[in-house]
Amino acid sequence: MLFLFQPPPPFRLANELACRRPRDFAPPIVIRRFLPILFCLSLATAVAQTQNMRGFNAASVATDPQTGDMVGTGNARLEYEGLLLTADEIRFNSNDQVATARGHVVLTVDSSLSFASASGREIAPKGAKRLLADEIVYRIKEKSFHGTRLRLGEYPLYISGGQIDGLSNDIVLNNATLFYHEPGPFSPTLTAEKIRIIASDKVVADKARLGIGSTSIIPFHSITQTVNDPIISHMTAKIGYKKSLGAFADLGLHLPISPGVKFGGDVGLYTARGLLFGPSGTYNMVENDHQVIGSLKTGYISDHGDKQTDILNRPIHSNRGFVQWQDEHTSLTHNTSMVTQLNYWSDSGITRDFRPNEFYPVQQPDSFVDINTTRDNDVSSLFFRVQPNTYYHVQQRLPELRSDHLPTVIGNNFYSRGSFSLAALREREFTMNGDGTYTTAPTVKSNRLDWVYSLSRPIVPRDWLVIDPVAAGRFTQYFDAVNGKSSYSRFLGELGVDASLRGSGVYNYKNEQWDIDGIRHLITPKLSYRYIPAADKGQRYIPQIDDRVFDTALPTLELADQRNIDDLSPTNVIRLGIDNTFQTRDKTYGSRDLLTLNIAGDYRFHRNPGEKDVSSIHTGFSLTPVRWMRFDVYNSFSPQDYTTRELNTGLTVLDGSIWSLSLSNHYLQHQIDEYITEGRYRLNEAFQAVARLHYDARKNRFNERSVALRQNLDNIWTIQYGVNYYEGRKRESNFGFSVEVRLVGL
Repeated sequence: MLFLFQPPPPFRLANELACRRPRDFAPPIVIRRFLPILFCLSLATAVAQTQNMRGFNAASVATDPQTGDMVGTGNARLEYEGLLLTADEIRFNSNDQVATARGHVVLTVDSSLSFASASGREIAPKGAKRLLADEIVYRIKEKSFHGTRLRLGEYPLYISGGQIDGLSNDIVLNNATLFYHEPGPFSPTLTAEKIRIIASDKVVADKARLGIGSTSIIPFHSITQTVNDPIISHMTAKIGYKKSLGAFADLGLHLPISPGVKFGGDVGLYTARGLLFGPSGTYNMVENDHQVIGSLKTGYISDHGDKQTDILNRPIHSNRGFVQWQDEHTSLTHNTSMVTQLNYWSDSGITRDFRPNEFYPVQQPDSFVDINTTRDNDVSSLFFRVQPNTYYHVQQRLPELRSDHLPTVIGNNFYSRGSFSLAALREREFTMNGDGTYTTAPTVKSNRLDWVYSLSRPIVPRDWLVIDPVAAGRFTQYFDAVNGKSSYSRFLGELGVDASLRGSGVYNYKNEQWDIDGIRHLITPKLSYRYIPAADKGQRYIPQIDDRVFDTALPTLELADQRNIDDLSPTNVIRLGIDNTFQTRDKTYGSRDLLTLNIAGDYRFHRNPGEKDVSSIHTGFSLTPVRWMRFDVYNSFSPQDYTTRELNTGLTVLDGSIWSLSLSNHYLQHQIDEYITEGRYRLNEAFQAVARLHYDARKNRFNERSVALRQNLDNIWTIQYGVNYYEGRKRESNFGFSVEVRLVGL
């Protein structure tokens, strides 16, 4: 819906809304919001040419004897099919089909009209559209128009201009100003001598300036972009102090350079370290069904501060930098896509020192190219994984060609699945010395062919019982064997079965306070058995690259799904489990889960060194009795000595947008015992308090204590004032504070 603004400025938006402002902030759609309004003028001319005039009236209607114009004064009103024009005075020449409106001109286009752009998509959404001006002249025969002192808006945008001219597919606004939100001292603005909108799909602004409020900051000779892109997609500013960095100031900005492409940079000044700078940008380009999405972040610094050592205890060089590039091509061809990710860090601490918010979610960067092609029930891929960072050991794939045949019915209810891969593998590891330093081990090389095929046939003797026998074989050829062999071949077989029972019960229990309308209990006991004999044969001849990784969950049973194929072990195990789900009716969508409880464990007929006959019992529990509360538990319990191997819990309670509280813990026997509390509270519409506590029970210390005050400035900017105190971290300072400004509303 639109704002209706009455001249002259300043604009009193609160009293001049044409309709109620939306309650929540709208999504980041910028130019396209006012585009339908601008096109009201041109579209109306096309309508008027083909429709008869339905009404022309005013307080006083007369005919000008010199021109023959019909002249309406005093609440003049001219109505066509789908078009309403009101003004203090309207002159209409029926011979030339020219309408001239002057004084408090309001143009309204009916919601029943819909129009399409050159690309075929609708550009006039439902709902009446209004435009205000001092004067509008329509030349219906030429399908052209001219207006002066244009004013129009649709939340959260407002635009004004000195003149507007155009045809039905080409509109020009002269001396125009666009406010991204209500006009105000903190609203981002775009001013230009000329803004041209072509075929409702492209916007060209000449001699433009981006600014904040009435202050112009960045000049542009020309800006060209599609109507769906925001002019400013990224703007951040952060100032603060940390002992390891000194006083610092970080700035970031992305601006349009071509349709779908935003480019700029990030720069940070750290008094204890130096100047960190580098280009950055994002892109999102669409052509037919092909879409390209990506981002680039870079940084370089000549670091003159205390750089300490990297994770291998090696000194860090003063020339430091990083390059992070992500790229995704969807529908590269009809059924092919490509994902690329490159992460180069000059040392293991560069992002941790200067970009901690990006480091902690992903502490070991990955670099790869993955090309996938889908065809019917098959997926083929070409996968490259490289190692640009020499301080991490990575299973490089240079490359791996892989084809996966998804489960397919082949007749008589038999299902087949399989995969084939040909890979060139490389890995270089590091050995820790007694003095804490590391030695680089020789590169391990392996060229490998791997093929696996499995058959299954589900048997359903009852609706509540499913039995699925499985048989599989896996052949692996190593072309670079070790310990005296030039090559080595291995074939493994698998036999097994998966079975499950399904039961349910319904209870007519209701509780209005907890929004429970009946309870349904779904229970599914499960049994899986796998027998893979002699899986470790020839182990001494196999280069160990795709080996086991640390994982506390139950291991994968099925031979076809095991990725540690260079480090397999014999399997003769039965897995028992039971899944429970309690549901209630949902008023808006089917059912809602109230409680889930899943328990599983293994009994090993064959035990590898260090294993017990009965594995840990794994339990997952989730309780969501109401929408504002959730409680989760994961527990790994050893039945031999009645000890807890792992325990993770989480409780979240919230009251809409007013407040929320999160309590969690992570326990891993002899390794981790930590407790985390996070909370937020909205003080008023503008301010919100947030806090985080991270306590390490093993070390008896608070790893992190953080408090911050967040300010919402006109639903466009957020300002966060934060104080942090750390204990135990080796690279970070114990104390720091910062003020961060971020553009969030566009």
